[in-house]
Amino acid sequence: MPKIILFNKPFDVLTQFRPDGDRATLAQFIQDPSLRVAGRLDRDSEGLLLLTDDGVLNARITQPKQKQFKTYRVQVDGLPTEAALQALRQGVLLNDGMTLPAEARQIDPPDIWSRTPPVRYRANLPTAWLEIRICEGRNRQVRRMTAAVGLPTLRLIRVQIGAYALGALQPGEWREFR
Repeated sequence: MPKIILFNKPFDVLTQFRPDGDRATLAQFIQDPSLRVAGRLDRDSEGLLLLTDDGVLNARITQPKQKQFKTYRVQVDGLPTEAALQALRQGVLLNDGMTLPAEARQIDPPDIWSRTPPVRYRANLPTAWLEIRICEGRNRQVRRMTAAVGLPTLRLIRVQIGAYALGALQPGEWREFR
C-alpha cells in the first residue's frame, strides 16, 4: 500500500529535503527518506503539499495530462473586477503561453492561521481573497496569472489537489492519508 502524506507547508520553507544553507526545508518537519514530493510549492507559498513513496502515484499527481485540479486561496492586492475574474476564467496570456481556463471567484476572507512575517497592511489599499482552481502546474502560475489581470498576489495557500484536501492541518503539521 503506498504511503501518502498530506503536509501543510509553512511560509518560507523550501520544498526539498536536502539542506540549503540556513533555510528551512521539509527535513525539519518530516524524517522519512522513502518519501518524494508530488508537486511543488515555492518558498513564498503555503498549504497542501503531497509526499509519497509511490512513483506511479507521484507521476499521476504531477503529470499535466492527468488534469489534477489544484485549489488555491489567494489574497490579492486590490479589488477584483468582473472583467479580471472573467480573464482568469478564459485563460491568461503569460510569457510562456496561454494558460488553460481557471475557475476563479471572489470569496470572503478565510479563517486561517496568521503568517510570520505578516502580509503587508495599508489602510488605504484594499485587498481581496480569491479561490482559483487550475489543472496546470507552471512555475509560479497563479501568481503570474493574478499579476497579469492587475491583482498581484500577496498570499497564496493551496488547499486541495484532486481528492486530497488540507483540512484542519496547521502549518508544519502532517498526517498520513488513508
